[in-house]
Amino acid sequence: MAALALLLTGCGADTPTTGNPSDPTATPGVTATPEWAEGMPLLTPGELPAEARETLRLIEADGPFPYAKDGSVFGNYERRLPLQARGYYREYTVPTPGARNRGARRIVTGDEGERYYTSDHYESFKAVVNP
Repeated sequence: MAALALLLTGCGADTPTTGNPSDPTATPGVTATPEWAEGMPLLTPGELPAEARETLRLIEADGPFPYAKDGSVFGNYERRLPLQARGYYREYTVPTPGARNRGARRIVTGDEGERYYTSDHYESFKAVVNP
């Protein structure tokens, strides 16, 4: 009976939902979209530039990071990500080949495991989801 109740009500906020193949934000090879990524364009880690995949690896290993600002609080001032309390999001530099500074590419993470990629310095984001 409890299993039926869980099935009917869902298993919580992080329960993935089946992706809609006709959804223009759907990514080939991604069969489920986590709730936090609903309505956003999706990328799998394999679709990211090599530098972004390396940044993800460093995030998972907790560093060391090449830039002093990596891991700092991301304020979400542009309000392009879901609104959360200050300190919820952290940002990490994705090196841009040929850039003389940190460049425009970043990965932003959320406290609940969310991962977002921006290639245009926070103008737009794509959710990074596992296939």
